[in-house]
Amino acid sequence: MVWNPGDNMRLFRQLSLYMALALGANAAAAADQAQLEALRDGSMKKLVVHAEPRDVSAAAFDLADGAGTATLADYQGKIVLLNFWATWCAPCRKEMPQLEELQQEFGGEDFQVLTIATGRNSPAGIQKFFDENGINSLPRHQDPKQALAREMAVIGLPITVLLDRDGKEVARLLGDAEWNSDSAKQIIAAMIGEDTAAASAAD
Repeated sequence: MVWNPGDNMRLFRQLSLYMALALGANAAAAADQAQLEALRDGSMKKLVVHAEPRDVSAAAFDLADGAGTATLADYQGKIVLLNFWATWCAPCRKEMPQLEELQQEFGGEDFQVLTIATGRNSPAGIQKFFDENGINSLPRHQDPKQALAREMAVIGLPITVLLDRDGKEVARLLGDAEWNSDSAKQIIAAMIGEDTAAASAAD
C-alpha cells in the first residue's frame, strides 16, 4: 500500500474533527446535567442526575390485562418517568395521584409515566389501589418476579427513574417526591423541550 503524504493531513483533520465533536458532546451532557440539577427544588432535590446516561435492563415485564410482555426498549422515542411501586407501599399511595397529574399534563407522544408494580401484587389489588386513589391515566403493568427491579438496582420502594428518548437512565430518585410540584414539571418540560429542539435541529 502506498501512503500519500497528503493522507497525513486528511487524517489529522479527521482526528481533530472527531475530538471536537467528542468534546462538544461531553460539554452538552454536562450542560444538561447542570440544567436539570438547577431545576431541583423541595423534595425534587433528592433526584440524582447522572453525569452520563446509563444503560437500562432488557428484562421483560408483564403488561396489564394479560396483554403480553414488554421491555423498556419499547418506549424509546419518548421521555419516560419509570416508577417502581407496590400496593402495600404507603409512600406509593401518597405520590401516585401526583404521578397521575404529571401524566395528564404531559402524557402523549413525547412523554409517559410508566408505573410498574414490582413483587407480589395481584391484578385485582392493583385495580383496587387505582380505584381508591382515582388513578385513570397510568398503566397497571407488573414485574411479579422482580426481574426488572433487580437489574435496575431497585433497593426500596418507591423508586423513580428518568429515561431519555434513547432509553438511557439520566436520573433517579429514591423514595417519594412531589411529582406534581413546579420543580418536577419544569424538569419534565426541560427534558421534552430539549430533545424536541435537538430533533428539530437535526432535521
